[in-house]
Amino acid sequence: MPKLSYLKALNRALGEEMERDPSVFVLGEDVNHAVTNVTAGLLDRFGPDRIVETPLSEQAVTNVATGAALWGRRPVVEFAIPFLLQLVLEQVVNQAHKFSVMSGGQARVPVTYLVASSGWRPGWGGQHSDQPHGLFVHSGVKTVMPTTPTDAYGLLLTAIRDDDPVVFIAPRVALDVREDVDYADLVPVPLGSARIHRTGHDVTVVAIGHHVHDALAVAEALADEVSVEVFDPRSLYPFDWAALAESLSRTGRLVVIDDANRSCGLAAEILATAAEEMPLTAPPKRITRPDGAVVGCNPDLDLALQPNRDQLATVIRQVMKR
Repeated sequence: MPKLSYLKALNRALGEEMERDPSVFVLGEDVNHAVTNVTAGLLDRFGPDRIVETPLSEQAVTNVATGAALWGRRPVVEFAIPFLLQLVLEQVVNQAHKFSVMSGGQARVPVTYLVASSGWRPGWGGQHSDQPHGLFVHSGVKTVMPTTPTDAYGLLLTAIRDDDPVVFIAPRVALDVREDVDYADLVPVPLGSARIHRTGHDVTVVAIGHHVHDALAVAEALADEVSVEVFDPRSLYPFDWAALAESLSRTGRLVVIDDANRSCGLAAEILATAAEEMPLTAPPKRITRPDGAVVGCNPDLDLALQPNRDQLATVIRQVMKR
């Protein structure tokens, strides 16, 4: 059975959608050179009119995509660095996201904002390594963060076909993940559908992004003392609250791990909703970056600020004692 990498899954999904639907095109900086490998080979297949190299102005590119979408196209805007989404927050949240409501549904803006390498890596600096997904969840923009190649493939198809703007975040740490696949089984993944990677009966760990793989490793390491269920939202907004409630009905305990700042984050929202509406036998806990963390300057300090497997194992044990 062939192996599919995360990056190849994105490339494959993008190429297939461009082949299927001539209204789909890609625009962004360095897309002609396929710096992130997401557009590798697509310039030769589809030409510069559909793999569009743009000037260094994220706000301008994002607004061009909005206009193209209103005109009937399905743009995919590639951002190579996650903090660039913060530069275009107004264009996405206040413009593209609101056109449908402001026009009474007469105008749709089917744009996919593809962040091909989100998170921290050595040498990126303090201004390049933020995790901005919470900003878009808070604003009600459809937001996905798949962590496996098959989910990356399926959710990118869904994002491109959706009639609303979708922020697609690919965690950098997950880009090297490979998965055995039968290509005939690659299908779209619906928005708002979570995935249980490992079933358990003692505690549910909701892992955001690349922390799914950390949670699976910790669950295996603790298998002799605690049964951990690993819950991957995949879709951050809309969130699969029904699936989380079902998981907690089995375990009664909740831990959330998210590589974003603590206050007002997605982890806080998951804990709050679970505490308000779901059966819990112990107070839930979260593992995040501390508030005000500037990740990307000092490598040793950066690693100390990021959630890790040791912290997750410790918190799981704490929740089990309550």
